[in-house]
Amino acid sequence: MAKKTSSAGPAGINIGISDKDRAAIAAGLSKLLADTYTLYLTTHNFHWNVTGPMFNTLHTMFMAQYTELWNAVDPIAERIRSLGHVAPGSYAQFAKLSSLTDAPATPPKALEMVRILVEGHEAVARTARSLFPLVDKASDEPSADLLTQRLTIHEQTAWMLRSLLEE
Repeated sequence: MAKKTSSAGPAGINIGISDKDRAAIAAGLSKLLADTYTLYLTTHNFHWNVTGPMFNTLHTMFMAQYTELWNAVDPIAERIRSLGHVAPGSYAQFAKLSSLTDAPATPPKALEMVRILVEGHEAVARTARSLFPLVDKASDEPSADLLTQRLTIHEQTAWMLRSLLEE
């Protein structure tokens, strides 16, 4: 009988990543999911409530951004599930896990919206980047690939938004 190289978890998971590492990676990805969902909600809010001379540009840009964020939450949640853990999915869980603050109750002016979104994308990038040492140590290439994809999007989006703040 062949010897197992990793212990099987509660659901019999034996993918070559220890239970402890899978739990830690899933916890980190849960924070990334919460950050992503919070930024999605803020971006969608700003899409609905932007006003002023840049309305058309920002309304369209925010729609592209919230659509991309919406499409990102599923792969993150499914990676958590692939690691054998439950993905968070309530506003209460997201509020507890997210490093981002909630959208302001009163919509800010257009350029303040842009500034808030720059900070949000930078925060999500920091969350994603913070997981690399753990996924590298565990040889978790699928999670590393997901993190690389998310970093590319968040860093590029932050740059594009910052460009709007230049005088």
